[in-house]
Amino acid sequence: MNVRRRLISATAVTAATALGLGALSACSSDSAATGNSDKFDVVASFYPMAFLAEQIGGDHANVTSLTEPGQEPHDLEISTKQRAQLEEADAALYLKGLQPAVDEAVSQTGIKTKIDAAGLTTLEDHGSTEHEHEGEGEEAGNAEEEEHARDPHVWLDPVKYAEVAEGVGKAFEKADPDHAADYKKNTAALVKKLNGLNGDFENGLKNTKTKVFFTNHAAFGYLAERYGLTQEAISGLDPESEPSAARVRELQQEAKADGVTTVFYETLVSDKTAKTLAKDAKLKTDVLDPLEGITDKSRGDDYFQVMEANLKALQAALGAK
Repeated sequence: MNVRRRLISATAVTAATALGLGALSACSSDSAATGNSDKFDVVASFYPMAFLAEQIGGDHANVTSLTEPGQEPHDLEISTKQRAQLEEADAALYLKGLQPAVDEAVSQTGIKTKIDAAGLTTLEDHGSTEHEHEGEGEEAGNAEEEEHARDPHVWLDPVKYAEVAEGVGKAFEKADPDHAADYKKNTAALVKKLNGLNGDFENGLKNTKTKVFFTNHAAFGYLAERYGLTQEAISGLDPESEPSAARVRELQQEAKADGVTTVFYETLVSDKTAKTLAKDAKLKTDVLDPLEGITDKSRGDDYFQVMEANLKALQAALGAK
């Protein structure tokens, strides 16, 4: 669908025709290898956004993710090639506040359709480390800033993810009206599956021995709030931040008080701190995947499979009845 690519394709075909059928055949082969000129070209910031674009765009969309599989999305830096991809795309789908480099790159492009998933649902403050901040001055100020940062991890709540999906679907319909009916149908199918996933979580976590779970970083605030659970994170919203000694002691005490059995870690960041806490507190460890990317280590091939694996892990850790 990209206008620039269509003009290039048309010029190439005209030239090839003048040179003869052999040249035309070679040019057509090259065009097939390099372009999706008739498709709706979407550049997505990272896996949860790419998954939405692929599910909703279906056969009409060509989706490219700025974040490679296995790459920690918070650390992404935008290359010159990726900036060029953004400039040539028909739409950019991103989640403002999660990846500053993406936010900056998208704002600087002339791309017509910019879809910010953060504006399609309500972001909330999840003070993930409320009790760990002691002291005054700059350290306390930084702690307060983190505590009141808006939590971007909306895709881990199927209900909020469905709200985002509906907004993305409408944006696709507006940007590519020729295929609006298919986008509408695909969106409805995706939302139905997400509603089903929400039902699985509601039923699966309704009756548990404990409602408290420990995570490596505070990615599961929306999920916890949706299903009446309490997330206690070793680190804050930033997966690379280190917990204070006071925070670790507090978690050890809380594990005993609340019957916590498991410390969850994730696949894309170091599990060292989680495993150290688990060893010191005599707890088990397991994976709770924040689904920021799919890799060979993921417990599933797509969003729904990994979320079902997350549900099973939570059921085991919380003592589901």
